[in-house]
Amino acid sequence: MTTAMLALLHRDVRVARRELHYFLLRVAIQPLLFTFIFGYVMPRLGIVQRGYTSMLLPGILGLSMTLSSMQAVALPLVIDFGWSKEIEDRLLAPISIAGVGIEKIIVGILQAIIAGIVVLPLAWLMMGTHLNMRPIDLAQLIMVSLLSSWLFAAFGMVVGTIAAPQQISLVFTVLLTPMIFFGCAYYPWATLHIIPWFQYSVLVNPLVYASEGFRLALTPELPHMPAWLVYGGLLGFSLFFTWVGLRKFEKRALD
Repeated sequence: MTTAMLALLHRDVRVARRELHYFLLRVAIQPLLFTFIFGYVMPRLGIVQRGYTSMLLPGILGLSMTLSSMQAVALPLVIDFGWSKEIEDRLLAPISIAGVGIEKIIVGILQAIIAGIVVLPLAWLMMGTHLNMRPIDLAQLIMVSLLSSWLFAAFGMVVGTIAAPQQISLVFTVLLTPMIFFGCAYYPWATLHIIPWFQYSVLVNPLVYASEGFRLALTPELPHMPAWLVYGGLLGFSLFFTWVGLRKFEKRALD
C-alpha cells in the first residue's frame, strides 16, 4: 500500500512540476496584487494606517495557502470524475479507494505549503512588516500551516466530489466570495466583539481559524483568536471534511 501511495504521489508531483509556472501564477498574482495595493500603496498615501500591514500579512498568507490546497484537490477531481473518467486509472492501483482519496489530500497539502513558501517572503518584503518570531511562534506557524492545508484540501475533496464540471465555476463563486469576506483575512476576529452576533456567526467559516492561526503565529502581539479555539476549529473541521470527503469520494468512485 505504501509503495502504491508513493507511486501515485510521484505521478501527481511530476504533473504539477510540468505546470509549475501556471501554479505559481495562480497562487501568487491575486494575493501579491492585494498586498501591493493595501500593504504598500495605500499606507504610503495615508489612506490606511501603516500598522494595517502587520494585521493583513497573516490573512494574505492564510488565504493563499487555503485556496491553493482547495483548488489543487477540487479542480482535478471535477475533471477526473467528468466525462473522461480519468479517476478509473488511479482506482486500478493496488490501494484502497480511501487510500486514493487520502493521496489527493496529501497532494493538496504539498501544493499549499509551496504556495506559502512563495507568498510569505514576497508579501513580507513588499509590506515591510517587522516580524519577531520566537521558536514557539515558528512551531505554531508550521502547525497552523499543516492543519490549514489539510482542512482545505479535505474541503476541496468535498467540493470536487459534489460539483458537476459545468457548475464548478459557479460553485467556487458562491462558496469563495462569502468565505473570503467573512473569513477574517482582512480584519482580526477579536476586534469583532463590537458586533457580537457577527463575531459568533463567522465561526462557521473554516477560513476564520486559518486566518487567526496565522495571525497567532506571525503577529501574536496583535488581537487574535485564543489558541485553543484556533487549533480546535482547525482540527475539528479537518476531521469533519476528511470524513465527508472520503465518503463522497468512495461513493463517486463506485458509481
